Amino acid sequence: MPHTALLVPARYYARIADVLVRDQVDLDGILRGLRLSPRLFTEPDATIRFSQVDRLLYRVAAVSGRSDLAFELGKLLSASAHSFVGFGMLNSDTLDQALRFEAQYFRLVMPSFRMRYSSGADFGEMLFTPVVAMSHLCLAFHLEAIAMAALREISDLTGDRRPPCRLDLSFQSPPHARRYEELRDVRVRFDADVMPSVRLRMSEDPRARPLAMADVNARRVAEERCRRLVQQAARVRRFGDWVAMTLREVSGELPSLEELAAMLNLSKRTLNRYLEREGTSFRELSCRIQHELACERLAGGGMSVTEVALSLGFNDTSNFARAFRLRAGYSPGVHRRRAKSGE
Repeated sequence: MPHTALLVPARYYARIADVLVRDQVDLDGILRGLRLSPRLFTEPDATIRFSQVDRLLYRVAAVSGRSDLAFELGKLLSASAHSFVGFGMLNSDTLDQALRFEAQYFRLVMPSFRMRYSSGADFGEMLFTPVVAMSHLCLAFHLEAIAMAALREISDLTGDRRPPCRLDLSFQSPPHARRYEELRDVRVRFDADVMPSVRLRMSEDPRARPLAMADVNARRVAEERCRRLVQQAARVRRFGDWVAMTLREVSGELPSLEELAAMLNLSKRTLNRYLEREGTSFRELSCRIQHELACERLAGGGMSVTEVALSLGFNDTSNFARAFRLRAGYSPGVHRRRAKSGE
């Protein structure tokens, strides 16, 4: 479930109204039904709890019946939508400097995600990964919206002369996958990573792309303001929830503690210490999620017991059956039969 205490900017979700206008969906009515003031979404610096965002997205999806809301929303989010971060980006000297500025202060843009950026003589790459727990629908929505917003940003910064890009998305091909054919000079891959992420790679040197609005003094003003905002922001995160969510969202073998720690720029020992403070451990979380995934895949009926075992990283069925029996008290075969009979 989403982290209940994390506060995120409300301004991005207010743009959902622009997506829904042609469908005649009353967003204000949805907000009031969720006990959220519509006026909150008109204030530029307003924040809402991330748990409220999760409920809002579920409700909007149910009322609208659309699968492409995040796709459309992301296309509306220009660089200028990011307040002082966007101001600093637009006044940077080059595309490379603008994206480094965004990565440095991305916590002010979307606190529930981390942005990493790297570049070289023939590439620039943005990588976005979640840093808090959220529901599957909420995660997929944000990954897609962030991907579309990143493409929009590059277009804005380059005067609509975006270089050819490759977009790698960790989620499976959505019902509206054909909409991605609208993207000019963008090669898209779905289900591209076992870890929840968006990776956008440009096929030329972003350092060689000067920006038209470059203004060193304006950028310094933006950077000073962003520094102050970062200092004021409370660091709220439950690492156990995030680890459980990430383990659940991977499409193949579960990642190791080292791999998860690297995603957070932490050492294995530090992440383990945080988990211990929350009364859990990586082993406990991975065993629980592994068992939950096994139960779901066995009940689904689309995979054999051997295929379920291999999908979860077991080398053979006997080890899988032993681990399953130890946790459930009965065999994988019994679980499948009970699921089929509705017991």
